[in-house]
Amino acid sequence: EVQVVESGGGLVQAGGSLRLSCAASGFTFDDYAIGWFRQAPGKEREGVSCIDRSDGSTWYADSVKGRFTISSDNAKNTVYLQMNIMKPEDTAVYYCAADIAPYCPIAAMTVDYWGQGTQVTVSS
Repeated sequence: EVQVVESGGGLVQAGGSLRLSCAASGFTFDDYAIGWFRQAPGKEREGVSCIDRSDGSTWYADSVKGRFTISSDNAKNTVYLQMNIMKPEDTAVYYCAADIAPYCPIAAMTVDYWGQGTQVTVSS
């Protein structure tokens, strides 16, 4: 059974940090590009970051460059999103996504597997 499960969301003060984890089962991350998306109330789901597991190349949305870092632990079949210097506008539900495409970024419409989402709230 294929599963993509996020964890690590929660409440943090502005300027603080959180690390999200995306763990896969039933398939191997090595064969996919893994992306993080987020969706705030009243807004469209947007891409945040992506890592191409075939060569390790990464992509970041302009809004998070210099603050967020995506990384992977292939042995654990897990991808992480380290979020630093967090801002209230980072508040959203964050989703992990897997796409067979061998490149980043990935489009939401092409995602093969979605996680259930984890809430991230940044207070002022």
